[in-house]
Amino acid sequence: MSDQSALPHVVVVGGGFAGISAVKALADAPVRITLVDRRVYNTFNPLLYQVATGGLNPGNVTYFLRSLRIKQPNVRVLHEHLVGLDAEARRIRLLNDEWIDYDYLVLANGVTTHYFGTPGAKEHAFAMYSRSQALKIRDTLFVRLEKSASTPTRDDGLRVVVVGGGSTGVEVAGALAELRDQGLRPAYPEIDGEAFSVTIVQRGEEVLKNFHPRLRRYAAEQLRRRDVGLHLGPGVAEVHPDSVELTDGTVIPSDLTIWATGVSPHAEVDAWDLPRGRAGRISVGADLRVEGHDRIFAAGDIAATPEELPQLAQPAIQGGSLAGKNVAALVAGGTTADLKYLDKGTMAIIGRRAAIAQVFDRADFTGGFAWLLWLFVHIMSLIGSRNRLTTFTGLVVRYGFPFYRRPVPIVGDVPSMRPKKPDEG
Repeated sequence: MSDQSALPHVVVVGGGFAGISAVKALADAPVRITLVDRRVYNTFNPLLYQVATGGLNPGNVTYFLRSLRIKQPNVRVLHEHLVGLDAEARRIRLLNDEWIDYDYLVLANGVTTHYFGTPGAKEHAFAMYSRSQALKIRDTLFVRLEKSASTPTRDDGLRVVVVGGGSTGVEVAGALAELRDQGLRPAYPEIDGEAFSVTIVQRGEEVLKNFHPRLRRYAAEQLRRRDVGLHLGPGVAEVHPDSVELTDGTVIPSDLTIWATGVSPHAEVDAWDLPRGRAGRISVGADLRVEGHDRIFAAGDIAATPEELPQLAQPAIQGGSLAGKNVAALVAGGTTADLKYLDKGTMAIIGRRAAIAQVFDRADFTGGFAWLLWLFVHIMSLIGSRNRLTTFTGLVVRYGFPFYRRPVPIVGDVPSMRPKKPDEG
């Protein structure tokens, strides 16, 4: 058996779309790979809002990273957090102060929520960029629903405000509306009227700005049909514990504010002394090598590419795969190739039998066909047959006939809510 330690060492940071694609691209290369991620699992972020709204279990959208070794024994998975980088010495420092040497480094550590310096946003709004954040939204929603139902002096429902009219904001608002309309109205007879209201706050005059105009109009119409309020125009000036204040002075009452707009690199990237491009992302060339560093690649949301690719799954998958292939080419004594991104399209779901799909930037679809297309693409994009099967079952139960008429949301622990006695003031 050959000495594995003599093989070139490739360190891949990040177990998301780009990181896993880079690892898989190196499956047949004569290298040893270390995959570093702060979590032990990969998260399928496009479906996190389904977890946040009680439609899927968190295990449906997560994948055990060490399972990669079943088909790829040349990868080692390290559950740690990258905090330092010494490019000259070709080594990285982890949170536990361990240093790891590399021959080639692929940075695919993604991004995190960006609050744009909005006062109160980080303190009072709920982000949705990780599994734990999605679960926190879900559990907080039901805790506050129970509190509303057990408060005799309150006869109106919960007020939910979603900040951001992009794909994430529209999808979470649509899923909340489905949850409310199909199951929570009869479940909470103590609440007079709706169990909760849903409002989207979007700076500008339209939602889903990256889609064709016809699709934007369709999405807005479908949201309004589901009684989702659209507050378009002014942006958010401040987030309060019980309201959202807009730049024009309007105050929208809110019992639960979900922040679904804006991402930025993690804070530790500032200390890595790498060239930065737009929005603080790491600047890379056409072959995804970091500018000025021949042995460091960056892919996915963290990379600022010359083509200004969107921060979506497909650019991350294609970029990660190319980064891995380019490393393999350099190990073999060859040259790197430039990224030729194939835009396969984007899509978003508003609710049952209501979705939009923009394919190859040429054709667009709405309604039931777009919904089926969305379902197929998302199911097939999941890693692992178990995840595909359980997610498909969960989505069919949530949206499919006749199951959608009697939905049973997935909930966590909710503490007992006891109304105060009159003498308790």
